[in-house]
Amino acid sequence: MQIAFYAPLKPIDHPTPSGDRLMARLLCDALSQAGHKVDIASRLRSRVGDGNILRQAQIAELASKLTARLLRQYQNGKRKRPDIWFTYHLYYKAPDWIGPVIANVLGIPYVVAEASFAPKRATGPWAQSHIAVEHALRCAGAVFSLNHADMECLAPICGQDRLHYLPPFTHTENWHAADRGQIDPDKPVQLVTTAMMRPGDKLKSYELLANALGRLNARNVTNWHLTVIGDGPARADVETAFELHAIKYDQLDFAGLCDADHTRILLARSDMFVWPAINEAYGMAILEAQAAALPVLAGDCGGVSGIVADGKTGWLVPVGDVDAFADKLAECLASDRYSILRDIGQSAAQKAEQMHTVTAAAQKLDAVLSGVMGSHMKRKQG
Repeated sequence: MQIAFYAPLKPIDHPTPSGDRLMARLLCDALSQAGHKVDIASRLRSRVGDGNILRQAQIAELASKLTARLLRQYQNGKRKRPDIWFTYHLYYKAPDWIGPVIANVLGIPYVVAEASFAPKRATGPWAQSHIAVEHALRCAGAVFSLNHADMECLAPICGQDRLHYLPPFTHTENWHAADRGQIDPDKPVQLVTTAMMRPGDKLKSYELLANALGRLNARNVTNWHLTVIGDGPARADVETAFELHAIKYDQLDFAGLCDADHTRILLARSDMFVWPAINEAYGMAILEAQAAALPVLAGDCGGVSGIVADGKTGWLVPVGDVDAFADKLAECLASDRYSILRDIGQSAAQKAEQMHTVTAAAQKLDAVLSGVMGSHMKRKQG
């Protein structure tokens, strides 16, 4: 099938790396692996983070012009006509002003992956974008959710029959790590985390992590070293957070923004991945760590539990609870737990290989899209 792909929050070739950009690229990979031809239909970024009503109206107007141009291209043959329109990541700050219109005019199915629906946004500055999201979801022939937590709010709009859980996935083969051997009790346990440094929830997670590590030092639990992979506009605030909690310079290494190859090397040198995951959708970095056979300690938020099986591939604690995070980390750092860290890491890698591969996602996507197309054709014929 010919698939028109659109990511209104962030296009797949946006210069700033993020989990959202990565998942958009992975979806295109999975669709291609399933034998479909993927065309990036538009690169319009519809996100309005501050609720500016005028800006939302301006983007909607621009989208209308782009929609008209796309329709002309599809209809005059300058662009291959799609069989399905596929929109990735839809929510009130980043609605899809284009896809539902084109799908309706061309008479093709409209499909969404990773959507959220917030009824409380029906009034207020994002009301017009909220309405656009609701319209898109009601138009959708299928909605893939990568986060179980989003599915409760989506079900009343989409209906259970159109709502499909798609486990987060990645190229797990790219993250395999060689056997690390046993942890040396005379050396610090190598902790690692990966996240962009930006204000808001990411900074809150960094602050909680720094707080938890500071509490460990206060308990004289000092057999650890943390490598931080990431950078961004809040780097100074992140560094300040670790300074405030008296994290020693020899316990911390800021690796900066690393490419995939360097990140793989750092994960392979580590013993455990730690991230508080405040308001995390699911966390691609968590999945990559598990694929690299690292046990994960994370906050139980959003779709994180869809990746981390508590007590089997890592540990989940109540999100935002610094005491619970510190206590569990201290427990993991006890020397008699070192072999358990390795065992849990191996279970994490096995789960990644069984449930979170691009191949598994390709099979799920293809099965649902084939069903959507089959139902669509029957309606047209009958």
